[in-house]
Amino acid sequence: MEQFIVSARKYRPQTFKDVVGQQTITNTLINAIENNHLAQALLFTGPRGVGKTTCARILARKINQVGYDDPTEDFAFNVFELDAASNNSVDDIRNLIDQVRIPPQTGIYKVYIIDEVHMLSSAAFNAFLKTLEEPPKHAIFILATTEKHKIIPTILSRCQIFDFKRITVNDAKEHLKEVAVSQNITFEEDALQIIAQKADGAMRDALSIFDRVVSFCGNHLTRQAVAENLNVLDYDYYLKVTDLIITNDIPNLLLAFDDILAKGFDAHHFVSGLASHFRNLLVCQNPQTLNLLEVSDENKNLFYVQSQKLSQSQLIEAIDLSNNCELKYKTSMNQRLLVELCLMQLATITHPEKKNLNLN
Repeated sequence: MEQFIVSARKYRPQTFKDVVGQQTITNTLINAIENNHLAQALLFTGPRGVGKTTCARILARKINQVGYDDPTEDFAFNVFELDAASNNSVDDIRNLIDQVRIPPQTGIYKVYIIDEVHMLSSAAFNAFLKTLEEPPKHAIFILATTEKHKIIPTILSRCQIFDFKRITVNDAKEHLKEVAVSQNITFEEDALQIIAQKADGAMRDALSIFDRVVSFCGNHLTRQAVAENLNVLDYDYYLKVTDLIITNDIPNLLLAFDDILAKGFDAHHFVSGLASHFRNLLVCQNPQTLNLLEVSDENKNLFYVQSQKLSQSQLIEAIDLSNNCELKYKTSMNQRLLVELCLMQLATITHPEKKNLNLN
């Protein structure tokens, strides 16, 4: 049986053009290489799974390809990767400094990629300072970290810093489309939308989740199957709950919440999603903010139709009630009652006799 390669590895970008959602950084690096303005100490910082190590590897290969005859050469012997999470002692850094003095046998540069650099000990950082400030001409250091604030200022001041951003839901979804097409997998737009939202800005997480749902769904990804596998409440639930809120139907609203709990969903997650749903309704009322709506183009009309049933002030009040419930949830002694009270208060927002009610 052929060994399975996870998508995060199989589709790891090999050129800067393939990197998802970091065009500003990749363009800067390409221009720096072409104009010979590349610093010898770079710091890549940002959330997990957004392309820091990938860009470091592409950069290491690209700077050595200048003027080289064989475009397939990966210069593996010129690239040294150190995981600072497990090699964080001063001795590890001293060994690295000893290697730096030796020039490369092929290519132009030796590139040292130090991942999770914030894990280095204080002694290791201090041992590294002089070499980082004045490295040999053939050496380039690329430091990568998810926690820039843990790196001492004397290291930061010696590096050119690149801040990687979270991958947008739309960018992640478009990349997942390409992956799905390459694997002959059919899909519903909303299925990929759910995966992209679940990944929370990390492309690596999105690809890992994609592999998981493909194992569950087979060669056709549906919104319902993906939502079930990832145990997420999709927009259908929130549209139905909001319809009950608009019609002030408290009994069926409480039954709907009970059904959500019976299906194993977390009440805290439900309240958080409800606040996001009201926010989506608010942004789709105005054409200027419509692009902030985090749903697929196919379903924007569903949100638009529902948003017209509520005024802007009612939606703001609904967001405020949901958000307050979410904030109080962890400290509440009776969490179910707290959410039910929130739902009952929400159901009074559109009540014709709201002025005479004293439930808020």
